[in-house]
Amino acid sequence: MTDDDIYEALQSARRIALVGASANPARPSHRVMHFLLNAGYDVVPVNPGLAGQNLLGQEVVARLSDIKGHVDMIDIFRAPEHVPQVVTEALAKFPDLSTIWMQLGVVHEEAAREARERGVTVIMDRCPAIEYPRLMS
Repeated sequence: MTDDDIYEALQSARRIALVGASANPARPSHRVMHFLLNAGYDVVPVNPGLAGQNLLGQEVVARLSDIKGHVDMIDIFRAPEHVPQVVTEALAKFPDLSTIWMQLGVVHEEAAREARERGVTVIMDRCPAIEYPRLMS
């Protein structure tokens, strides 16, 4: 993934589903969601244990299939063994999805290949809260 690819993914995304959102401010997913909201993105938090609650002013949904409307990017804060299920659900729910982003430490080549075959940009083992200030300022 080149810097140009990452820049384009960040530039073109407007609505992001954050899978593995946490209500705990000490968790990276909470901090990244806060960062993305402050950067102007519309963020839909996804966490079955928090479904129906508000997180940073956004209603939490249990799963991707519960999201109404379009999503440009899926940001995955789940262990690698859970990535294939997330990717399969994302591709089924959002046929025009542009980006799947796997957070730091999250890599799953087979799921990435499946998404790329559908024309989706895949970014692995990176964080938008690190890449955004580096590339967008």
